[in-house]
Amino acid sequence: MELEVFVPVPEAELRRALGDPERVARSVPGLQRAADGEPLEGRLKVRIGGHTITYRGSAKVAARGGAYAIEGEAAEARGSGSVQLALKLRLVAAEGGTTLAFSGGAKADGRAAEAEDAAVESAARRLLTRFAERLGEVAATPRAPEAVAESEAAAETEPSVGTEASVETEPVVAPEAEPAEAPGIEPAAGEKAEAEAAADAQAEAEAEARPEAEAAPEEDVPEAPEEPTSVFDTEVPPPSLDRGYDEQLADEVDEVFGELPTEAAHARRTMIGRSAEEVDHAPPRGRYAPVPAPDSGTASDTLRWVAPAAALVVASAIVVGRVLRRRR
Repeated sequence: MELEVFVPVPEAELRRALGDPERVARSVPGLQRAADGEPLEGRLKVRIGGHTITYRGSAKVAARGGAYAIEGEAAEARGSGSVQLALKLRLVAAEGGTTLAFSGGAKADGRAAEAEDAAVESAARRLLTRFAERLGEVAATPRAPEAVAESEAAAETEPSVGTEASVETEPVVAPEAEPAEAPGIEPAAGEKAEAEAAADAQAEAEAEARPEAEAAPEEDVPEAPEEPTSVFDTEVPPPSLDRGYDEQLADEVDEVFGELPTEAAHARRTMIGRSAEEVDHAPPRGRYAPVPAPDSGTASDTLRWVAPAAALVVASAIVVGRVLRRRR
């Protein structure tokens, strides 16, 4: 297989990039580098036809007679297939850039061997084309300052034959000498003794004042009064589903605390009764009770006075009819 790819990058820049394994690894599209391994070692996904195959392996790029030899081998991450690659890369100067000429071939078995030859060749050409384009981008990008500094440091550590490495020495700054006392002038003995006595007295006064100052806050801070505990602050166990158990619990509480105040007993009965109502699904009472519909009592109220009135009307009609018959 032969392939040529043009990149708008000078030949010298491409040769510098090919000589750096780190930059070559950045040029391989989709390469997942191994954590503890060589720069060109890791995992690579290749799409052949309608299938994606993941290979795990390594590769090397070496300069040979003005060209570069690319050799690599990899195995399928899931399967028993393998691939062996042997390519030759030549850099040909062209107008406005450089042409990368690939030649060589590969030997594969497993899932790659099951695919059609046209699909395998198309996948290889696509991978090499993207590699050449990425290599041009990486070569055109200026190197990081750290990498340049490392290369310069490595060059400085190996001086050429016949030259001596120069060592820069920094000027040593002598420490400043303390000002010496003028000769012949000495403080009087009495003044010196008085100054020492005053310093000792001040140090003793400070030493005595420190423990008093440290102990003062503890003595001045009044103890916090104990807050009276209320019956409502005591923890109440959750209500159970058994009323008998609630009664038994109430008896045990009475035995432990004795006769409780009236408000505490009311609160306990309220909590126990509330739990029983919730378990029995009793309707709420009080302000949360359901309000009856306004039309629910009209029919019964109407029947209460309509029936007697109707009976009265019928009786009156009967009486009037009998009276009229007697008069006739």
